[in-house]
Amino acid sequence: MSKGVRGELLVGLDIGTTKVCVVVAEIDDQQVKIIGVGRAPSMGLRRGMVVNIESTVGSIRRAVEEAEQMADCEIGSVFVGIAGSHIKGFNSHGLIPIRSGEIRQDDINRVVDAARAVPIPQDQKIIHVLPQEFMVDGQPEIQDPIGMTGVRLEAEVHIVTGSVTAVHNIIRCCNRAGLNVTDMVLESLASAEAVLTREELELGVGLLDIGGGTSDLAVFVGGAIKQTFVLGLGGHSLTNDLSVGLRTPLREAQRLKEQYGCSLSSLIDKDQLIDVPSVGGRSPRRLSRRVMGEILEPRVEEILTLINRELTNSRYKEMVNAGLVLTGGTAMLEHLEDLAEQIFDLPVRIGVPENIGGLNEMVNSPQWATGVGLVIYGMRYDPAARFRTGSDGMFTRFGSRMRNWFKRL
Repeated sequence: MSKGVRGELLVGLDIGTTKVCVVVAEIDDQQVKIIGVGRAPSMGLRRGMVVNIESTVGSIRRAVEEAEQMADCEIGSVFVGIAGSHIKGFNSHGLIPIRSGEIRQDDINRVVDAARAVPIPQDQKIIHVLPQEFMVDGQPEIQDPIGMTGVRLEAEVHIVTGSVTAVHNIIRCCNRAGLNVTDMVLESLASAEAVLTREELELGVGLLDIGGGTSDLAVFVGGAIKQTFVLGLGGHSLTNDLSVGLRTPLREAQRLKEQYGCSLSSLIDKDQLIDVPSVGGRSPRRLSRRVMGEILEPRVEEILTLINRELTNSRYKEMVNAGLVLTGGTAMLEHLEDLAEQIFDLPVRIGVPENIGGLNEMVNSPQWATGVGLVIYGMRYDPAARFRTGSDGMFTRFGSRMRNWFKRL
């Protein structure tokens, strides 16, 4: 992949509804060093799903070319993020007898197989099987049971599924752009790798990744994933509301949102004016910035309220002791954390990629969390491991899964 003598290069590809981001990193002694990034407008997705393959392929190529030029390398394989309203998450339980008295890796594999042996719709496929805890003879909260003795092994896991069609189309777009897909990762889980601290993961934290097309929630308690949820609303809904409410083109609405957007209209000086482009050759208008805030605030409040309702209806909100971390491009909206604290009644912070080297200032933003997280996931990726637990990563994965998908597709 690289030119010249370098460490291992890994690439994360975040194909979003509004933008495509590429992150190229050099891995040296388990340290991530960013050496190139690329970004292009995303033209072929809606709510995380491909609706125009040619447009999506073009967006991927433009972002990849920019990253290749900056990193001075040729990109051949990528770790790809996946999101969308088609993503589903649920918990499952598995139980097996222990054959030899002492728990071995084979027993771990069998109990996870038992937990994942649940009926799912034919149009859905398993993307992740994520560990929560193991139990040996009824003793709960065991993270790694290998070497223990007992007669009965149980596992609680969180299963994430996605649409076969959505997965197929993303892989096809990458392949047509000249890329091989090494693995797919749920975007909120990739973002968690980049922005959450180990203390937050242990204490209990909610990660809310508000992208262009969807808002993705992931809840971690005791270092394990407990809940995932995808809401089919995101930053594009805000842009569309501005476009209609201000009677301005979508492109200009996106620019105004990024430059002047605010989640709490009451905090905007009513005398502050902004220039709003019109349509059809009409002259621009000067409007109060507070008018724009009054359009954005109800939609932001709706998104956060729906996420809070889902979190409250689960049994995990009372376990989110470290509060909520917001990331994704929409997290850059001014005073978003203040509104979120009011709605969730939890401490809230904005999450940006941390503990990375190289061109870290170029990815020091919530909108790069997924791309950087995909690279960190790639650093821990083990294609030979069918099942993995322990402190090296927060994911449990099945290494043969993607290879089998490629064969079927």
